[in-house]
Amino acid sequence: MKFKFLLILFFSFSLQTSHASEDCMSNLSIFAEYYKVKNYDSAYEPWMKVRQECPKINAAIYSYGKRMLEHFIKNSDGDQKLAYQNDLIKLYDEWLVNFPIVKGRNITGEIMSNKAQALLDNKLASKIEIFNTFDMAYSSDRASFDDPKPLYSYFKTYFELYKENADEVTLSKVFDKYEDISERFEEVIDGYAKQLAVILKKEESGQPLSSREKSLKRAYGINSNASVTYLNNLNAIIAKESTCENLIPLYRKNLEENKTNAVWLNRAASRMDSKDCSDDPLFVELVELLHNLNPSANSAYYLGLLNDKKGDINEALKFYNESIELETDNIKKSRILFKIASKFKKTNQFSKSRNYARKALEYQPSMGAAYLLIANLYASSANNCGNSQFEKRAVYWLAAKEARKAANVDASIKKIATRTAESYEGRAPTKTDIFTEGNAGQVIRFSCWIGQSVTVPSL
Repeated sequence: MKFKFLLILFFSFSLQTSHASEDCMSNLSIFAEYYKVKNYDSAYEPWMKVRQECPKINAAIYSYGKRMLEHFIKNSDGDQKLAYQNDLIKLYDEWLVNFPIVKGRNITGEIMSNKAQALLDNKLASKIEIFNTFDMAYSSDRASFDDPKPLYSYFKTYFELYKENADEVTLSKVFDKYEDISERFEEVIDGYAKQLAVILKKEESGQPLSSREKSLKRAYGINSNASVTYLNNLNAIIAKESTCENLIPLYRKNLEENKTNAVWLNRAASRMDSKDCSDDPLFVELVELLHNLNPSANSAYYLGLLNDKKGDINEALKFYNESIELETDNIKKSRILFKIASKFKKTNQFSKSRNYARKALEYQPSMGAAYLLIANLYASSANNCGNSQFEKRAVYWLAAKEARKAANVDASIKKIATRTAESYEGRAPTKTDIFTEGNAGQVIRFSCWIGQSVTVPSL
């Protein structure tokens, strides 16, 4: 009799589960269809049923729900707005419980950082609470904490706590936090660059891109541009504090306890280099300690820089090339090559500068800055190349071509690259000039360091 009762109970439960599952699938389908056409009002009720009755059925409950609640927050006010704001925070907590892993990838950092950003945007918590939420997201799952806006807000919140004299938030800790987060930004940007490199190399080989590849190229460019923009904003925040007057005494003070800390030494040297503090004896000390402790691409580059400043070009080149050889990551290698190219440009060694810029592009085809540098080298040489005024101005066609390449491969500098190209084209010979010279379609060869040729446009 007991067995019979249990059997009946089992079948009853199975039927209820099956019925509930059918209801969940039906409501999921209804809410998704309304969501797709942005009819959020109609989507809301079936969405809430799915969310409450079967929270683990599909991750769309949370990703779609987030966007719906953000829409409702934007288009409401008063108590209703506050209710939606609080529900958004509740949704993030539910998301963490029910779908912390999607397609085998842990997204805890992404969810928690977006929750912190929502707390900040909607003014639902104190600054220290918001920072702690960001910090927990970063420490628990740095890998998925890659959205540029929350990354920027993470540091900005900490910096504001420092400015408000919060307990234990010192300038030294602010610099440490800055270095850590800016490195994360660079990792994210480098990731997009590596993905772009594959597509650009295919494009350069003359192979047509698939519609998916075209879409990915556009998406990588947009995401990379957003990350670069927020990184620049991050740099702007720290700029006033990150001066030689502040950095040198701070690093001098902390040097003794960090003499064997390669990460700290590298960050300190990098910051002093970027802020043009490398003339100070402390920079020399940092670099030598770093290279003796852990010879690396960075330490070799800094030794090259020191020799460059001393005027020992050959020794500088030796260390620059050692830096390139020591670096194993293509994106980082391209960054070093670009730095070297920039150094040679400053000393008017244009041919060497171009060579290193081209090498940088071999490792990172999406480095628009390298194309822009080459464009600038050509434009700067216009008066020194060509046998006539027409030929001198024709150099600007070469410069414009390189600037156009920059705009094509790098969304982060597309506007400035396009403006630069237009500026150079404006300095090149006009149609009237071409008509007067009667040289349309002719090839002009430059015997100066450029060593290139350009075809005069046809009329």
